[in-house]
Amino acid sequence: MKFSLSWLNEYISLDMGIEGLTDGLTMAGLEVDSITPLYDSLDGVVVGRILEAKPHPNADKLRLCQVDVGADEPVGIVCGAPNAAEGLVVPCALPGALLPGGIKIKKGKIRGEKSGGMLCSAKELQLAVDAEGLMALSSILKPGMPIKEALDLFDTMVEIDLTPNRPDCLSVLGVAREAGAIQEPPVALSHPEVVLPEAKASLGTIGDHASVAIEDEDLCWRYAARLIFDITVGPSPQWLQRRLLSVGLSPINNIVDITNFVMMETGQPLHAFDFDQLAENRIVVKRATEGEAFTSLDGNAHTLNSEMLMICDGEKSVAIAGVMGGQNSEIEAGTTRILLESACFNPTSVRKTSKLTGIHSDASHRFERGSDPEGVLYALNRAAALMAELGDGSLVDGVIDENPVPYAARTITVNVEALNSRLGTSLSAQEMMALLVRVEFSVTVLDENTLDVIPPSFRVDVERPEDISEEIARLWGYDNIEISYAKVVASNESYPKAFAARQMVRGAFAGLGFNEAINYSFIREDAVDRLRFAEADRRRSLVCIVNPISEEQKVMRTSLIPGLLAVAARNISVQERSLALFEVGATFIAGEGETELPQEIELVAGFITGSRVDASWFGKESACDFFDLKGALEGLFETLHISGLTFRPLAADMCHYTRPGYTAEVLVGGEVIGLVGKVHGEVLKSFELKQDLFVFEMAMAPLASRISGDRDSMPIPKFPSVTRDVTIICDASVRAGDAVAAISDEKEALIERSWLLDRYAGENIPAGKQSLTFRVVYRSADKTLKDKAVNKIHTRLMDMLMTRFDAVLP
Repeated sequence: MKFSLSWLNEYISLDMGIEGLTDGLTMAGLEVDSITPLYDSLDGVVVGRILEAKPHPNADKLRLCQVDVGADEPVGIVCGAPNAAEGLVVPCALPGALLPGGIKIKKGKIRGEKSGGMLCSAKELQLAVDAEGLMALSSILKPGMPIKEALDLFDTMVEIDLTPNRPDCLSVLGVAREAGAIQEPPVALSHPEVVLPEAKASLGTIGDHASVAIEDEDLCWRYAARLIFDITVGPSPQWLQRRLLSVGLSPINNIVDITNFVMMETGQPLHAFDFDQLAENRIVVKRATEGEAFTSLDGNAHTLNSEMLMICDGEKSVAIAGVMGGQNSEIEAGTTRILLESACFNPTSVRKTSKLTGIHSDASHRFERGSDPEGVLYALNRAAALMAELGDGSLVDGVIDENPVPYAARTITVNVEALNSRLGTSLSAQEMMALLVRVEFSVTVLDENTLDVIPPSFRVDVERPEDISEEIARLWGYDNIEISYAKVVASNESYPKAFAARQMVRGAFAGLGFNEAINYSFIREDAVDRLRFAEADRRRSLVCIVNPISEEQKVMRTSLIPGLLAVAARNISVQERSLALFEVGATFIAGEGETELPQEIELVAGFITGSRVDASWFGKESACDFFDLKGALEGLFETLHISGLTFRPLAADMCHYTRPGYTAEVLVGGEVIGLVGKVHGEVLKSFELKQDLFVFEMAMAPLASRISGDRDSMPIPKFPSVTRDVTIICDASVRAGDAVAAISDEKEALIERSWLLDRYAGENIPAGKQSLTFRVVYRSADKTLKDKAVNKIHTRLMDMLMTRFDAVLP
């Protein structure tokens, strides 16, 4: 919401300066976004009097002017304005001036004649939109006087950032009311007096010419109209243009400008129809026909649905109610008869219509937040009086006021003691009443502990005692509320186990080089199809959002993978191709029937993609693969001190969003807790991904239950280790992990650790066979091992492997 200080001062007398006003408004909940001096660009523009104006010798449409600008000698200026004449007093921009729009004035030659400045129109100074000639000033002004001083152009524009619950401050009067309330002592708001001109008797009454019918009373709560005939459409006076320009609105013509002016002044949107364009001279407020075509004032075509409220005449729609008028009834230069509309619409209806049509207008911005139902007639009469005055029109007697949903004032009973307890204040009932009446609340003190409060009609946001508490707090001043601290009793209670586990998992992944992603819990409905879940998969049991923000967030997620793949696609689209991300979050499986609550399951998931090592001076680029992610999971479990981690191939019919043969189940202590694998090509395509991704997804509960704060320690080895390798040739179906597990199962005290060192299949190895090499480390805690003892154990180990896996030695 923008307003100028000069406009504000028309309705209230302020003693505080600009800093006091902006600080006070911000502390009262109307946050000030910016403060902009309006006419600083007019520095260097002075009053000039044309002493002589003669034709330019080298141009038919230019004139050579001698201009008195208060200097010792007149200044010669070349001017092309048609009204440049001797004796005319005009604004003159001198060399060095920087006009609005970035025009810098310099001395120069125009068609061979010297020009030492620029004579200005009102448009060039952004004081009006009239560009037909020079701006004529009062003849009594002294040449050389700064134009800002001559026209009293010392003004400031203030912009405030309003929360959606304060539509009453989407007007200069609303801001003035708040400014008066925060001033000490408070200052009452002065509403502009509305004096309607005497109606022209020969025109009869409004009922003789027009009618209004509201068919959909649930969407239109009030509709009022007046008629003004014999109107003359033309430019607005400069004071009106200046008011609109000061808040960023462009003047159009006197009729449209008045509707915008009154809207900014009162917060009540208005619309003027060309009465002669309304078929049957009547207004019908009703829902649109499904699929109806309509062209709005901005020239855009819209296809309407049956839930949109329209303003219609006897044949067609002429405006989208509360949003924008139509081209078929707009005010034009030849318009002579006007029907002026002032209404109160259902905010929800306007909000939906505005969103569906893609039109966000100043009117819809106000209506969708809630307009003052009792302010409809005041704004209508204010605009009608101005149109009759500035458009030289004749007011038709009477007003149409259809009000199917009359305003009913709300009485809110407030408990003084409870309010003080809530705020931490000690205000009396009388003090609370004094604060509330500042902003036009009606208050009755029933007793020292009870108030009956009736909010004004423009405060559509105040409905319950808590809202009154907010009013008291901001009017009393948040700074005046004493700081209090909650009494916290120290205890040795630790975090909940699930929370502690979550934090440990996050820390572990961060240490492994992953970044954390945080996605919405809402996903697309077709995400389960894109992940290729089977029809019987419980992850197809979706929890649907009743009122989704968009199609992209229509259901609750049953897996973390869709959100992570979408993140991968966004990053890769901006050339961030090497990624390692994880996410910890809840998923939701719908319950059976409408009464059963969804099952909430916490998962941890992640992916890697792109390069394992980027190209550099010490090496070539190397792409990551399945084993990088498998190793990261092993690092996670090692960091969390959880033992018993194993992997086993996942059956092909269970690989939905991962590739068969490239997917493994993740087990802990024999319990399946998740999977890790390469993303299926069809899934990559559905998410518009063109490079391989490797993902994992695991349940958090089994991890949390196995994380312990207990730690085992062992002394640092004093004696050296002995290393032996063993190579076997076995069937290609033998898993290396099973062989490593078999070595571990031997429970040989001297075996410190073992791992797969190499795998080979190809030349010199029979078809269907593979060569596996394992490294085994032996160590004793109390002596140095001798080769004879190690060889004995190692031979027994080789025999076990050959027997267990039907293998042979090379």
